[in-house]
Amino acid sequence: MNFRGSSSDEPEINLIPFIDVLLVILIFLMLSTTYAKFTELQVNLPSAAADPVKDRPAQIVVAVSADGRYAVDGQSVDGRNVEALATALQKAESGQGQPFIVISADATAAHQSVINVLDAARRVGLNRITFAAQLPATGNNTQP
Repeated sequence: MNFRGSSSDEPEINLIPFIDVLLVILIFLMLSTTYAKFTELQVNLPSAAADPVKDRPAQIVVAVSADGRYAVDGQSVDGRNVEALATALQKAESGQGQPFIVISADATAAHQSVINVLDAARRVGLNRITFAAQLPATGNNTQP
């Protein structure tokens, strides 16, 4: 009878400490990444109160359509030349002092049509000119 048993003990690999270390690392990463979200911050923006503008400056709105037609303060202008436009601007300007000219042109209007408005305003003596614009629609922007 052999009571000794075999003397060759094989080494045993214990995975429990390895799994414990991985769980601690996983918990640490989960806790540290939750504080990296800046999009959910509650921000209170400052506010200001001001008196509304009592005296709006006088303005003349000149609309330019895509095909080059003009409208001064909603009234259609007969003709597409600078002289007709200058006459319409002079009629709209009478009694207003020095009004602003607001050019509201279609995006596809010819550049020459806008230049004609600038030339007519110069001929009448109106030099306070601004352009109306709007923000592009999201998703419908075809220009690069």
